[in-house]
Amino acid sequence: MKTKRKTWYLQKKDILYVEENHDGKYGAKGKERLPKRKLTPEDVQRVNAWNKSKRARLRLMEYFSPGDLWVTFTYKPENRPPDMDTAKKQFLKMMDKLRKIYRKKGRVLFWIRNIERGTKGAWHIHCIINDIGNTASLVERAWPYGGVYVTQIRKSKCPEEDFQKLADYITKDEKTREKKQDGTLAKPRLSEANYSHSRNMPLPEPKPEELKRWPKKVKPKKGYYIAELFEGKNPVTGHNYRHYTLIRLYRRI
Repeated sequence: MKTKRKTWYLQKKDILYVEENHDGKYGAKGKERLPKRKLTPEDVQRVNAWNKSKRARLRLMEYFSPGDLWVTFTYKPENRPPDMDTAKKQFLKMMDKLRKIYRKKGRVLFWIRNIERGTKGAWHIHCIINDIGNTASLVERAWPYGGVYVTQIRKSKCPEEDFQKLADYITKDEKTREKKQDGTLAKPRLSEANYSHSRNMPLPEPKPEELKRWPKKVKPKKGYYIAELFEGKNPVTGHNYRHYTLIRLYRRI
């Protein structure tokens, strides 16, 4: 069975994101190819959510640091937008103002956001913005529709360096259902959501490799530590897979 590895080199190789999996086209040595199980709607939704979160996470690792800002924009009841298109236009108008200020200071603006409407009709926008020192006061002045709540990513409820929880949170939508303490799924908390990011955030292509065998253990490269490791079994093919994040011990500033 072939084993494949893909590595994304981020932040000038200060961060490495790695995926390893078995090639589903091949069975184990001496055995026939495994039959694939038909994808259910739940499988499709889960895969789509995972891919969406992964792309957000790669952008977070490439363009942001834990010292950048996690911002929530709220609406007063009388200022709630009539629809999602209006909310998107309001957000972009604010970002246009910020972009001009950043440009005057010789800086580039990066943002990732999710516009959310709750099941009871309230609207808010979660947003990650790169900080240039006074960004908190800039966003507070630029948003006329309600309150603005600002904290650093590392001081938020998603402080991890690998940004996994933050990526999951910023990409949630009306199909997202959180697990309750008893293991059952709660009802969706959103009736509508729209995820987006600034256009100036391309992702590098991963470097592919073909391995001779499945590594039983993940060993960090010299000079790096493992910030996150997940191992599981593909529910469709039954093959093992894993992904992990390596961060340089002494990162360049």
